[in-house]
Amino acid sequence: MASERTATIQRSTGETSVKLMLCIDGTGTGSITTGVAALDHFLTLFSRHGQFDLAVDADGDLDIDAHHTVEDIGICLGQAIRQALGDHKGIRRTADVAVPMDEALAHVALDCGGRAYFVQRDPFVTGAIGPLDTDLVRHFFETLAFEARMNLHIVSLYGSNAHHQVEAVFKAFARALDAATMIDQRLEGRLPSTKEHIEQA
Repeated sequence: MASERTATIQRSTGETSVKLMLCIDGTGTGSITTGVAALDHFLTLFSRHGQFDLAVDADGDLDIDAHHTVEDIGICLGQAIRQALGDHKGIRRTADVAVPMDEALAHVALDCGGRAYFVQRDPFVTGAIGPLDTDLVRHFFETLAFEARMNLHIVSLYGSNAHHQVEAVFKAFARALDAATMIDQRLEGRLPSTKEHIEQA
C-alpha cells in the first residue's frame, strides 16, 4: 500500500553514524542535521520539492572533511528509496524534470527499474559551497543511484554559480523522483515492466 512506503536506515562505521527515515508519500517535512550546513539545505529542498518526509541525523569525521559523511548519507538515502518502494508494483517508474535556478538550469532523468547506472554531463563549476565540494555532490548522487538501484542521469545544462547549479539539481531530482514513484492506477498494481520483474537482490 502507498501509505506504507516508508523506510528507516541506520549505518554506523568507524567514520560516521547515520540514522535516516524516509516517507515517499509525505508532505515535504524535513528534519536534517548532518553537520554539513550546505547538505542540510539541499536535503531540505529535496524533501520539500519532492513532498517526501525526510529525517536525517548524522555524525561524521568532519575534522577530516565532509567526504565520509556525504557519502554515507547518499548510501542511506539510496537504500531508503529502494526499501520504501518495496516491490515497485504500480509505480510510474520513470520521469524527467528540468528546473531553473536563476542563471542555472538542470535536467534530471531517472528510472526506478532495479538497475543501477549513473551519468552526469557538464559538471558543476569547480569549487565548494561551504565545506561541500561540488565534486562531492556528484559522488553523493552516484552513490545514491547505485544503492537505490536506479538509472540516474543528471545534466547541468549551464550556470555560473555553483550553489545555483547544485540547488537546481536537487530540486529536479526531487521532482523527478516524486513523479516516478507515484502510483498509476491504470497499472492496477502490476509491475511497470514488460519483463514483469524488478531486481530485488
